[in-house]
Amino acid sequence: MAEQKVVKEKEKMNPILWFLFAIVIPVIIAITLTAIVLSLVGVNVIDWAKNTGSNIPVVSSLIPTDDEAAEKKEEENYQATIAAKDEKIEQLNQEKTALESSIEQLELTITKLQRDLEAAKQTTEEDSSKSIKQMSSSFKEMSSEQAAIILEQLDQESAFTILSEMSNKDRGAILGNMTPESAAAITKLFINQ
Repeated sequence: MAEQKVVKEKEKMNPILWFLFAIVIPVIIAITLTAIVLSLVGVNVIDWAKNTGSNIPVVSSLIPTDDEAAEKKEEENYQATIAAKDEKIEQLNQEKTALESSIEQLELTITKLQRDLEAAKQTTEEDSSKSIKQMSSSFKEMSSEQAAIILEQLDQESAFTILSEMSNKDRGAILGNMTPESAAAITKLFINQ
């Protein structure tokens, strides 16, 4: 009985193998030889197969058309463009970061220079104020007549600055010894202060 089952299984397999060897393989060989002969003769077999295959309902979905190929190529171009744009965006972001860092460093430098300038101005003002106080004390030590003569020779702004550092008593004595025009002009500067 076991032998009968083995024989039946061989018989069932034989029709499939027979179909494969008798029909499918010879048809594939015949199609291949026909395609080779037609291409040697000058017929464009691939275009003919595409045109014929596109008219067959099931096969047409398997064969890409020129429009589909063009769309695929266009999509690839778009993908390449997008990739290039993304790369450019990344590059610009890096440049932006570098510029922001540079700006930050420049702002720190500006702040430091402004502090240095303020310190220099303050030092200059202190030196100027010290110099004016020294001149003022020199004029205090002179006689009021002599100080009035010298201050009249200076421009009114300088005379005003020196007199503003003096006491009211010394200032009054010097202004009293000046010509009335000079004393009036300097007094006007005190009023407008």
